[in-house]
Amino acid sequence: MTAIETVRRRARIPQDLGGSRLDQAAAALFGEFSRARLQTWIDTGQLRVDGGRRRSRDRVLGGEWLDLDARVEAAGGWERQAVPFRLVYEDAELLVVDKPAGIVVHPAAGNRDRTLLNGLLLHRPELRALPRAGIVHRLDKDTTGLMVVAGTLRAHTSLVDQLRHRSVRREYDALVR
Repeated sequence: MTAIETVRRRARIPQDLGGSRLDQAAAALFGEFSRARLQTWIDTGQLRVDGGRRRSRDRVLGGEWLDLDARVEAAGGWERQAVPFRLVYEDAELLVVDKPAGIVVHPAAGNRDRTLLNGLLLHRPELRALPRAGIVHRLDKDTTGLMVVAGTLRAHTSLVDQLRHRSVRREYDALVR
């Protein structure tokens, strides 16, 4: 079960963004969210312009008010559990964990608990406020390896964008018996 949190923001579009697409202006003003996420919120009416619905591709004039009242899935319903993993690096923005073989990354059908996500929540309960507790990629259950986990919504958005645009490189080495 996942929890839903509400995000509310209000911003005025500066005149220098006049002529931009709505989604581009929104991304400039709400940089902690990905443009894809903002487009979804525009399309579903959770991000409005001067109180009305618009399309992502619509142009803005500058001076309009953007009102964001969106729902974000958070890992609020998951239990905190002791799950073995080694913390390689940690700061306020991100964590690097060494996921051992035999552990599933996040809960799904057939693996509802004792996952890396459950262990991360025990280590840092505030990750509960992030989508999938900050997990932005996965490794198979029987795979050991390093995983980068977001510690903030800003880091989560940045990591998701980097993975989507392939501006980071993943490298895999395999040991076979």
